[in-house]
Amino acid sequence: MTPFNKPYLTGKETKYIEEAVASGKISGNGIFTQKCQKFFEDTYGFKKTLLTTSCTDALEMCAILADIKPEDEVIVPSYTFVSSALPFVRQNAKIVFADSYENNPNIDADKIEELITDKTKAIVVVHYAGIACDMEKILEITEKYNLILIEDAAQAIDSYYVFKNGTKKALGSIGHLGAFSFHETKNIISGEGGMLTINDEKFVNRAEIIWEKGTNRSMFFRGEINKYGWVDTGFFVFTK
Repeated sequence: MTPFNKPYLTGKETKYIEEAVASGKISGNGIFTQKCQKFFEDTYGFKKTLLTTSCTDALEMCAILADIKPEDEVIVPSYTFVSSALPFVRQNAKIVFADSYENNPNIDADKIEELITDKTKAIVVVHYAGIACDMEKILEITEKYNLILIEDAAQAIDSYYVFKNGTKKALGSIGHLGAFSFHETKNIISGEGGMLTINDEKFVNRAEIIWEKGTNRSMFFRGEINKYGWVDTGFFVFTK
C-alpha cells in the first residue's frame, strides 16, 4: 500500500524527547514549547504564539476570543476541512459559506461583502495548500465592517502575502488571530499539534488565560503576580 504521506524526521527526535524528560517537566509549556513559540514569534513576526494540541483547538480558542455567541454569523470558505467551521458551530453561531474562485480553491474575496449582515461577527479565511488568500481586499472588508479576521493557516507555515506596496507578511500574522497545524501530514510536524497566533494586543492576555484553563498562572510563573487563581475570561466566568 502506498502511504498517504511520509512524515519527515530529522533523526534528533529521540534525543530531544530525552532532554524533555530529563528536564522534569513533560506536561507542556516546557523548554521546547518555549523555544518553539519564541522561534515562530521571532521568525514570522507573530505578536504572541501559543502551542496547542491541534489546529482545531487553536481555532476553538479563536472562537472564544472572538466572543462568538448564539445567532452570530461567521463567514467560512465552503471548500475546507470541517475544523474551519466546527469551533464556531460549537458556539451556536450561524455558518455562512463563501464560495471559492473558479480557478482557485481559496475564498473568493469578491463574494464576501454580499454575505455580510448586521449579525456578521467574523470572517475565517483558509490559505489552502499554503496559497495566500487575497488578504489586502479581505482586510479592507473586515476594517470597513469592524469584523474579526481569523486565518486558518493550517497548511501555510513559511508562506507569505505580498501587499501592493511591497510589504511582505507571513500568513497567520495578518488577521487578528491565526491557527496552524503540526499534524503529521503538514510540512512541519509533531505528530499531532497546532499553534494559535495572536496578532492584536487586545487578545493576548485573555488568550493566555484561556490557554491556562481559566487561570493566570503563566503570570505567576513569570513572577508578575504573587499568587494565581481563576480569572473572568470574558466568556467563561470563574469564581475564586
